[in-house]
Amino acid sequence: MSDEGRLIAGRYRLAEQIGRGGMGTVWRAEDEVLSRHVALKRLHVQRHLSDDELATLYERTRREARSAARIAHPNVVVVHDVVDDEGLPCIVMEYVPSTTLDALLKGGGAVPPGEAARVGLGMVAALRAAHAAGVLHRDVKPGNVLLGADGRVVLTDFGIAMASGTSTLTKTGEIVGSIDYIAPERMRGRRPGPAADLWALGATLYQAVEGRPPFRKDTAVETAYSVVADPLAPMKQAGPLEPLIEALLAKDPDERPSAEETERALRAVPPVGAGEAPTRAQTHTQVQVPPGSTRREPAPALAPARKKRRAFAWSAAAVTLTAAVVAGCVYVMSRAESDGAGSTAQGTGTTPATAAASTPPPVPKGFHLVTDKTLGVAFPVPDGWKRGNASSEQVDYADKSGLAGLTIGMVEPAGANPMSHFLTIEANTKVNYPTSYRKLRMQPTTFQGLPAAVWEFTFEGRVRGFRAIDFGFGQEGGREYDIYLSAPEKQWDTYRPVFDKVKAGFRTLR
Repeated sequence: MSDEGRLIAGRYRLAEQIGRGGMGTVWRAEDEVLSRHVALKRLHVQRHLSDDELATLYERTRREARSAARIAHPNVVVVHDVVDDEGLPCIVMEYVPSTTLDALLKGGGAVPPGEAARVGLGMVAALRAAHAAGVLHRDVKPGNVLLGADGRVVLTDFGIAMASGTSTLTKTGEIVGSIDYIAPERMRGRRPGPAADLWALGATLYQAVEGRPPFRKDTAVETAYSVVADPLAPMKQAGPLEPLIEALLAKDPDERPSAEETERALRAVPPVGAGEAPTRAQTHTQVQVPPGSTRREPAPALAPARKKRRAFAWSAAAVTLTAAVVAGCVYVMSRAESDGAGSTAQGTGTTPATAAASTPPPVPKGFHLVTDKTLGVAFPVPDGWKRGNASSEQVDYADKSGLAGLTIGMVEPAGANPMSHFLTIEANTKVNYPTSYRKLRMQPTTFQGLPAAVWEFTFEGRVRGFRAIDFGFGQEGGREYDIYLSAPEKQWDTYRPVFDKVKAGFRTLR
């Protein structure tokens, strides 16, 4: 290494090459002024580039320094200086004794879900800090994640970051970044937002637990197409991280969880050695922090999702999200408790058998009628209950405490019948959480002339017990509608009437 021992900018002496990529080399260097180790990133000479292209490249490098310098956070590498060396820009950064996540995963390696969640927490903390500073990273990937010898997780290489109010430094049609981790909206040429960085975080977490990028194909073109158009390949080793990863990798950026929601979901994943499921996602339960509380509480379980893409759904409270909770909480992949009504969906052209639509009762006192044209239903909701994020398949509400929740869901096309759906979910529950789930009843019934099922059960959260009722009705090949309510078991008598009134007033839109 001929450069070893060279003095850069009269101050930084190159000691050891610690990283090398297509664009530059990273050295451990000695700052002879302050007598400390630093990391120095020096660009390679790019003889094949034109003068304009070199100017753009150098400006990107300087932008990396400016962007990272705007972010003061322990999970973001600290930038000390920017200097020139024989006309090439060099970034002088904090030296972090570490390996990269990419090196750890080399050759198809993987880590347990608990370790992936720990790394993800560091990454999302860095992204929250960056986004708060108005900076998008745009190249989140395993190679830019440093795993410190002291356990610290550091996000580095903001070389193609985009700060608010700056130009993109790309040509029309040019996409900058690593193809495996570029969000679908960027592939389509749309201007990215924070959700694009979170998509890349999801792709990184997928690779961390599965040992391969989620959409990688034989060629870059095929990979790009897969990112935009293909469904996510099923996960086999994600365990409790599966619902979060699925949500982060949603094609539509509006359907992805926020950085705050992602962080809370990651905190809910059991650490390595704490009883986490080693293979499949087996727990889908909300976790939230009620206002004024510093203690995490298990929120009401969401209704069972048939389509795995929707298994990670948001609760009504702003701080609530779907995630796998620590061992001891029940597997509640339930996405919808169906005791509801209705059959057809407005504007879909799909009409499950004609249901006898009885005239719904007046809206009860203390409730207001909600009409959701996306789901094609109307139903009463208690006054004061707040609506959470909604999708094309469900909408969530929660009371002021955040401990009682209502989910209205729709699945199209419906499966054989709601009863078979509940039985499948219960079988998984018994296998994976045999001590924290107790069935009260599960039985077939009918509703408005359609097959229906009702399922009641209890489960233990971290602090208190919960009770839930799930009612579903619909016809195979058409739509299934679901009404789901869960609340603290000690207050069940208070909350159960909410379910009865919602079910009684539930109707489909014609």
